[in-house]
Amino acid sequence: MNVLVINSGSSSIKYKIFNMSDKSVLASGVIDRIGEPVSSLKHRWMKADGEYEEISLTRKIDDHSEGLQWITCVSEDTGLTRQLEELFGIGHRVVHGGEVFQKPAVINDKVIETIREMAPLAPLHNPANLVAIEAAVKNYPDVPQVAVFDTAFHQTMPPHAFHYAVPYELYKNYHVRRYGFHGTSHQFVSKQAAAYLGRPPEEINLITLHIGNGVSAAAVRGGRSIDTSMGMTPLEGLIMGTRCGDIDPSLPFYIAERSGLSINDIERMLNKESGLKGICGANDMREIISNSGKDDLAKLAIDMFCYRIKKYIGAYHAVLGRTDAIVFTGGIGENAGLIRARCCEGLEAFGIKIDEQKNASSSGAAHEINKADAKVRILVIPTNEELEIAGQTVETILAAK
Repeated sequence: MNVLVINSGSSSIKYKIFNMSDKSVLASGVIDRIGEPVSSLKHRWMKADGEYEEISLTRKIDDHSEGLQWITCVSEDTGLTRQLEELFGIGHRVVHGGEVFQKPAVINDKVIETIREMAPLAPLHNPANLVAIEAAVKNYPDVPQVAVFDTAFHQTMPPHAFHYAVPYELYKNYHVRRYGFHGTSHQFVSKQAAAYLGRPPEEINLITLHIGNGVSAAAVRGGRSIDTSMGMTPLEGLIMGTRCGDIDPSLPFYIAERSGLSINDIERMLNKESGLKGICGANDMREIISNSGKDDLAKLAIDMFCYRIKKYIGAYHAVLGRTDAIVFTGGIGENAGLIRARCCEGLEAFGIKIDEQKNASSSGAAHEINKADAKVRILVIPTNEELEIAGQTVETILAAK
């Protein structure tokens, strides 16, 4: 049972082909610079002997439909013709599903139109996701396709968690509320944590921390998200690589009045020039850690970054009432022991105790880094959003039959 997973940007297509019988990756790659004079494709595939080979190619690609045709041709040229002919389904990452999509949906004309209507909620993402969906439907008309939404996992948040304290008419008329993102990652690691702990998801409470260039926290009770740090957009919440996270809502007005910057300029600054980059000039945590011993601003960036995460851990511990485990995932969460330690520092009264030796060791698999007598388990679990999308694609197609 083979599934193609597509994650489309405005000028890129990332893809993976899974054999769902053993969860192996048959091929993966990315096309960049679609619509520019020269586009590039990096393609990696599994050969007959089980080893992987990789190639890099360039040519002019005008649009996403042509890009998918290129992926198909290169996949066939590298021996994957049968795997493509036997596609069980295609899963698409879609950033925003609003309140309409609380679970994945088999793609049809109505679903496509509804995703289009959601574009004002995610103007940088949903249109790009939709372009790839329409291209894939055109290129693979006989293959069932499924939209998997970043926001869907957080649709279980109760009203007191997702509403903003603004006039209620804004919610009724313009859908102003908190939606949350990274839902596919939070859902995947929640399932993996339950399996690691050997308990049903319905029995455990988790704080999941997706820490990469984008950063979000979620409080997960019994396998369901009851709160998350991102809001109506991914700008709310924790400090990120280039996003500011939580700020005083009056700040943009003050900046506009004092600096003369336009609203668009300020929005770009808060999304693209703030966060770690705004504090110390870099958004790669590896570089920031390396510089922190000699650069006061790099040290400040780490202090602020970990302090904010620690505050969310404390808040979600209070919301859950009982926390069975904290889960670190994402590029930073999986690899930066210093950041994990700093985020949990001083939380011993909550039963959160990191074992320094375990935390210093690296592993590509799920493992725990807490002390033996800690009441709260601390897990490091590699995320795999594409595999989660593939799994949800299979479940959704089977349920629709």
